[in-house]
Order: sequence, then C-alpha cells, then structure tokens
Amino acid sequence: MNPNIAKISSLLSDPSRSSILLTLMDGRIHPAGELAYLANIKPQTASFHLKKLLEEKLISVEKHGRHRYYRLSNSDTANMIEQLLRMAPKAKVTSLKDSKEKSDLHFARTCYDHLAGYVGVQMTHSLVEQGILKKVDLNFEVTSEGSLFFSKLGINEEHQRHKRRAFARCCLDWSERQHHIAGALGNALLVRMLEEEWIVRMPKTRAVRMTQSGKTAFEKYFKVNI
Repeated sequence: MNPNIAKISSLLSDPSRSSILLTLMDGRIHPAGELAYLANIKPQTASFHLKKLLEEKLISVEKHGRHRYYRLSNSDTANMIEQLLRMAPKAKVTSLKDSKEKSDLHFARTCYDHLAGYVGVQMTHSLVEQGILKKVDLNFEVTSEGSLFFSKLGINEEHQRHKRRAFARCCLDWSERQHHIAGALGNALLVRMLEEEWIVRMPKTRAVRMTQSGKTAFEKYFKVNI
C-alpha cells in the first residue's frame, strides 16, 4: 500500500479527528476550543489531533493574535470526506435528538462550500431539466439560457470561471446518492442564498434551514416546491 494512503487512512480512523473534520465540512473557520467541545475531547487532546491533521495538510490554520482558527485545506479534501461518508455504513439512531439531526442533515446541509442534501440535489436536477445546466461527464456546463439565468440571479459567471478551481463540478451526495453542483459556481449559488437569507445556518451542525422567503425563491427560480 502507498505509505501516504496508509497515513491518511490512519488519521481518518480516529473518531476524534473524524469529528473535527466533519465539523469543518461546513466550510467555515473554527477555533480549537470549539472543535474540542464539538468532538467531546479536552483542548489539549484537540491540539494534538489538529497538529496531526496540519502535518498531512488536511486542514489549514489562520493566526489572529493569540488565537488560531482552523478550516479544511481545500475542496479536494472536502470531496474525499464526502465520498467516504457515502461508503460508510449508516449510523444507528439512538435518540430523538439524533433522529432530528440526521433528518436536518439529509434535508439540506453545506458540503464544504456548496449546498448538498435533498435540497441541493433537487436544485441541481431542476437546473438541468430547465436547460440552464448541461451535465457532461462529471462536470456541468452552463448553456446560453443558463448565462442569462445566473446574470439575473446576480452571479458573475465569468468571474467564477476565472477562479483557480473547478468551475462547476458534479459532487456525489452521500445521503441522496445523486449529484449536486459543486465548484466555483456551486459556491456562488450558496453564497447568494445565504446573502438573501433563503437559507440560514444552524448552530453546531452543517445543516441549514430554509426560510419562507427561500421556499418562495426556490419555486420562482428553480421550479422546486420545498
């Protein structure tokens, strides 16, 4: 086995490190203390695990004064975690709280920096059915009708194309087992939804909640009745 693969596998096999990485899948930066709290471990233990993840460049760190804030290193790392989630056995639900959290995640969540879950998949399918996007292999192409659509939505397509990353990538959703849109364009859509408060982030989870204005907007723009 490639030794690098073995090392990464060893890192991900630890429950505390896995919990830290899953928290960082919301695409935001988090202080070490918060990551320790959410992983239910001591701050000193979290520091040890964060150091290991930094060494393998799975995460990055920003220093602001005495404080350090962590995030996933890039979208490739997020994509790897998402695919591992797809292959992982389903976790047992042991309480009403677990059931609610699972339901919220399956309905709508952030997958690093784009929208995933049932809502993300339904939005993507609608964009393809409307002829706004065209699926080509494992990427999406924007049609001429799509260029007009994104312009009306306030998204600068050319600006997204010139970013140093994939433009509109197919990301296989671990809960829906279907593709949703990722890449620069997927991120631009998520940013617009958050700015317009069509969706709002929920505390201590990757799940997002759709607002009433969001339901109206999704029906108007994406022809999706949530």
